[in-house]
Amino acid sequence: MAPGVQLPPEIQLAQRLAGNEQVTRDRAVRKLRKYIVARTQRATGGFTHEELLKIWKGLFYCMWMQDKLLLQEELARTISQLIHAFQTTEAQHLFLQTFWQTMTREWAGIDRLRLDKFYLLMRMVLNEALKAVRIRGWAERDIEQLLELLTTEILHEDSQAPNGVKSHFLEVYLEELAKVGAAELTADQNLRFVEPFCWIAALTKDSLVLHNITRGIFETIVEQAPFAIEDLMRELDEEEGEEEASGGDDDSDSDEELPGQRPPAGSPEQKWDDEDSTSPVLQFDYKAVADRLFEAASQQNTPSQNRKRLYKVVRKLQDLAGGHFPEDEVPERACKRLLEGRRVRKGKRRWLQQQARSLRGEPGVEAEALSPGGEMKKSRGRPRSTDPAPRTGAAGRKGPPGRKRRPGQRHGARAKAKAAGTRESARKKQRPLESGQWRGRRGRVGAVRSSSAEPT
Repeated sequence: MAPGVQLPPEIQLAQRLAGNEQVTRDRAVRKLRKYIVARTQRATGGFTHEELLKIWKGLFYCMWMQDKLLLQEELARTISQLIHAFQTTEAQHLFLQTFWQTMTREWAGIDRLRLDKFYLLMRMVLNEALKAVRIRGWAERDIEQLLELLTTEILHEDSQAPNGVKSHFLEVYLEELAKVGAAELTADQNLRFVEPFCWIAALTKDSLVLHNITRGIFETIVEQAPFAIEDLMRELDEEEGEEEASGGDDDSDSDEELPGQRPPAGSPEQKWDDEDSTSPVLQFDYKAVADRLFEAASQQNTPSQNRKRLYKVVRKLQDLAGGHFPEDEVPERACKRLLEGRRVRKGKRRWLQQQARSLRGEPGVEAEALSPGGEMKKSRGRPRSTDPAPRTGAAGRKGPPGRKRRPGQRHGARAKAKAAGTRESARKKQRPLESGQWRGRRGRVGAVRSSSAEPT
């Protein structure tokens, strides 16, 4: 490009967002927000798909370069809140769509040390997207557009989203939805938010997607059922308390809390009270969720493994609709019964092996010492053979029973040859000397010199 040609503002902002200096990056984020507000206010102006992809690439590397946990959290919140700078719903959806496409494209290059910050960014972007729908009053059209965008870009079969993006999205979906709309959404609206997952779980060919939807969506609903009913009873009690307070104004003074009774804000007692209070959960009509999931799973084109998995969840939801909650003691009882059955099967298998060994005539523990389902009794004495025939060795030769090898005793051809040489030398030593021979210091035999012999 010629040096006199000026770059488009999107590329300039993307370059500054990916700068090395934190001051440059922070200034670029503030300028980007003003630029988005100014450009989307015009009726004719707006961002194209390619322009937002360039901006998100700069934002991605702006998050990449950020260190320190608190600063990463602050930057992720600032980036995710850029969705509210767009003045139209279509521009917000395009901004959200290009974000998930950027995460899909860049996911393979994220190393292990930077993974948590992008998990945090995905969670916060989803949270702000749900807040944008809440600002517009949870309109049915806005809910449908958001769910269609999320399922198309992340969970659809044609989507190129990696497994890490899919798994994390399904893990945090209900949690972020509860944070944003647990106090406002009704059971029918919550059913609308989980309905697309029924059809995806029924028709998907990806076993990982099926597992994550079942575990992250429907089984989470089952697990949170006691807390949801607890919240509902608490709301009913609060409404009754307000009615009683409005009906009896005379007793209201006596029920007022004195200033010294409540612990001050920031004190350890106040912190413990805040930790004990559970976070809000979503309210569901369990029968309606079970019916919708059964309808999706009972289709003809549903794979058999998907149908089998989803029917188990349907039974749990139907039990909840009937007022039956899963007991905590059931897994313990089932585990105990399983262990007892394993002991019986193990004892029976031992008994069968011992019976087969006794029929083959192998020496060992007698078959009567073990009963099915019991423990083997050890025989103190050595089993006596009732067969009068002589014992045979490994090669079929008759001979005495094998003896234990003493320490230092050798076996093999070389040991036999050495033993034969030793015996031969012993015989030579014991042989008497003939007349006219002498034995030297090394055992050599020679002629004996006679003292009367004449010298040569």
